[in-house]
Formats: sequence, structure tokens, C-alpha cells
Amino acid sequence: MGAPAQLEGQTFAQKAIARAAGRDRVAVGEVVDVCPDRVLSHDNTAAIARLFRTLGVERVWDPDRLAITLDHAAPPPTVRHAQNHAEIRAFVREQGVRHFFEVGRGVCHQVLSEEALVLPGQLVLGADSHTVHFGWMGAFGAGVGRSEVAAIWALGQIWLRVPETIRFVLRGQLRPGVTAKDLALHIIGTLGADGGLYRSVEFAGEGVAALPLAERMVLANMMAEFGVKNAYLPPDEAVFDWLAPRLSRRTGRPPEECRELIVSGALYPDQDAAYEATHEVDLSRLEPLVACPHTVDNVVPLSQVAGQRVDLAFIGTCTNGRLEDIAEAARIVRGKRVARGTRLLVVPASSEVLQEALARGYIADLVAAGAVIGTPGCGPCMGNHMGVLAAGEVCISSANRNFRGRMGNPEAEIYLANPAVVAASAVAGRIASPEEIE
Repeated sequence: MGAPAQLEGQTFAQKAIARAAGRDRVAVGEVVDVCPDRVLSHDNTAAIARLFRTLGVERVWDPDRLAITLDHAAPPPTVRHAQNHAEIRAFVREQGVRHFFEVGRGVCHQVLSEEALVLPGQLVLGADSHTVHFGWMGAFGAGVGRSEVAAIWALGQIWLRVPETIRFVLRGQLRPGVTAKDLALHIIGTLGADGGLYRSVEFAGEGVAALPLAERMVLANMMAEFGVKNAYLPPDEAVFDWLAPRLSRRTGRPPEECRELIVSGALYPDQDAAYEATHEVDLSRLEPLVACPHTVDNVVPLSQVAGQRVDLAFIGTCTNGRLEDIAEAARIVRGKRVARGTRLLVVPASSEVLQEALARGYIADLVAAGAVIGTPGCGPCMGNHMGVLAAGEVCISSANRNFRGRMGNPEAEIYLANPAVVAASAVAGRIASPEEIE
């Protein structure tokens, strides 16, 4: 009798889905039922609740697994939005949802990370396409529709197809002035906005460890614009050190015990896992990039669009509203003024980011330069709140999307760039590099 066949190695996505399905392993292309560790919703919660009630179920399956934020239109700009928030608060009280975050706490993906409500190796499904964000810590995050979330609330499970995986091996380090935003734009611009459609994307190589945690968040988050099902960066000591005290604060358990729990849950792909494709990226060769209207994959070097007039410069969102982004913007505008005829809007990703930026003087520097500071949340990114563009206006933004009408007006133009370029452009009144104004 011959030797038993060697089992093929498993990718991260296979391992994460298998764990959530209560299985030892799953095959690529297989459809399996999973029980998510966390289910995310935001201002769309009221609409999901209406769908939930049509299912004939009175109580959600596990209120402690739900996490709900008010962040997309916060504070509410209209009576309709205010009523929506009121309905969500009533649902939260009715269902006993503990993980509810009010107006001003911040963007859902940033808040859940800060609260350690998602941990490495876990599976989180959210009614928001940028739920892929949680790949920064080595979690499986995927966006699903409202009806799917309503079904999860009722049943505690949903089916997922195990995705194929694309692997990016990162070599070297980013040069000064080049960020993970530029890396993400490089990938999307090279392979197309649908190049990762329903794929799992894994990042590997020594270049991953060289990325600060804030930059890892940018990279995972922007993969939503690559069409992926989920993104993954291998969690390391920096990730564990960041999460452990936060989990300790939330649970009251000793930090050392929390760290052990986090480490024990982390998942890593097998060395002999099978990949659909593997791409190598030399980080040291990248340069600042800009995505031009009206698609994220319309990517060119900064030099090609330098000089383009700018009416609004926007720094914020779940992609680039972190402390490091605000610090860089403050450094660039310090002692300078926003150009006449140009506005600079800065929206911190969370109240934690805002408090730290205040304590370090970044907000004072920005306001002194003429910036406007918004309530922590999504701000103008979603197109109906805080910073909507007028017809014919041009915006350079650190957000994630620039399709026509994204910021509320189909007759406006949106360019995407890293926060340093956005801040420099605000001072210049046109798209410019930080070196030019410094």
C-alpha cells in the first residue's frame, strides 16, 4: 500500500475560514458556513434592522458579537439622518448591544481596532466594503451586504466561498516621502481596480515588518479598491504590543494574559500554500503617486499632475485619518498658510486620534495654518456630509475612492494622494510635493 498523499499547505484565508467553520481545513473554491467573531455595521444599522425584522426573529443571535458605530453622517446633517440615528439607538437598547459607539467616537474600522474588538486570526464581517481593513493585524475582514448582515444577526452564520489568494512579497523599505498609500496605488494602478476581485491578498517579505502599524492599516484598507475579499499582513510583535494593553483595558484582564491570548490566536499561511499568483515589489523603487479622476487605477507619478488647481484638500477617513497622518500634515503646514482660494479639511479617524493630536499640538498647528477640523468620523468621504464639493471644484484627498460623485457632486474632480502631498497641495493651492513648499 502506497504512502498517504501529502496534504497541500493552506493559505491564511483557508485557515481563517476553516477556523470560523469549525473545520480543520477547507479547499479553495469550496462554499462553507462560517460563524463570524464580530459583525460590524454603522449608520446603515437602521436599514439592516428593518430587514432583520422581516425574518420573523425578535432577538439577534448574540448581541455581544455585534459592533455598531455612528460615523458616516456624524453629527447628523439633516432631520432624516437624525431620525436614522435615533432608530439605531433604539435598536441598540432593545437588543442589548454593548459595543455601540456614539457620534464622535470615530470611523468604525479605526474604533474597533482601538477597542481590540477584533484580534489576529478572527473573522469579522461588516456592512462596509472597507472591512478588509482588519487585515492589518492578521484578521480576516470582509464586507458583505445589508441583507447578509441581517441574516447573520438572525442565524449566527453565513456561507462564504473560499477565495483564491494572490501573494505580494515586499522587499526593502519605503523611501522618505513615500508611504503605504503610494504602495497601494502602485498595486492598483499596475494590476487594475478589479485585479484582486474576490481574491484574498497576502503580503509577505521583510518589507512588511518595515512598515509602521499605521501604514499597514492603510495598505489593508486600500485593498478594497483592488476588489479583494480580504487582505492579510502577518501579525508580529509590534501588532501584539499594540493590541495587548487595549484588550486589557476593555476586559480588565492582565496585559500579559491578554498578549498570550492574542498571540495564540494568530494565523500564518503554510510555507507550501498554493497561490494563484505571486508578485514582488521593491519598496525602495516606489515614488509618490496620484490617482486621477475618475478611477482609483488611473494612477500617475506626482510629477505628471503637479500644478493642477486645488479647491479642497482633505485629510482623513478610515484610510488616512490616523495620528501619523495628522502629524505629517501638521509638520508640513507649520508656520505656513493654506493658499487663498483653497480649503484644508482635516477629520481625525477617532476621538483617540483627536485627543492625542491635540495633546501634541498638531491641531493647533493645523488651525493656525487655516485648516478646518471636523468631528471624528467619515466626513466628506461618503458624499453627503461635511465637505461636499461644488460643481467644477477639484479636491485632492487622502481617502480611498475618487469615482464620479463620490464626494457628493458628479461634476467635481477628486485626486487621491498620500497625506503629505495633500497638505503640501493645500499650502500651494495646486497639486505639489512637500519638497516644493519646504
